[in-house]
Amino acid sequence: MTGLWPAGDPGADVALLAVQAALAAEHATVYGYGVVGAWAGDDARDEVRRLLEAHRDQRDGLRRSVRELGGSPVAASAGYALPFPVGDAISATALAAVLEDRLAGAYADLVRAG
Repeated sequence: MTGLWPAGDPGADVALLAVQAALAAEHATVYGYGVVGAWAGDDARDEVRRLLEAHRDQRDGLRRSVRELGGSPVAASAGYALPFPVGDAISATALAAVLEDRLAGAYADLVRAG
């Protein structure tokens, strides 16, 4: 299987790819929570703000992990396509659920790679 892996430990390469994928998913989630926050009702704003900060913290931790694994953290995109239009509190709540679902998949891959 020569040539399939960059020089180095293939396990470390897989781990780096998984951390990069989780980081990319956190970038998208942080962006999405900006949209959620814009449309969330007043009663949900504190919770949305808390979740946004938690995802920013996770993103920053993943950036550190990428560097520790010898990589350069993947950058956030300027924008992300949303899975559906968001224009009220109900669709904002639905978007938050989709964001968390997608992120759970990225973290499941990270656990499998670990």
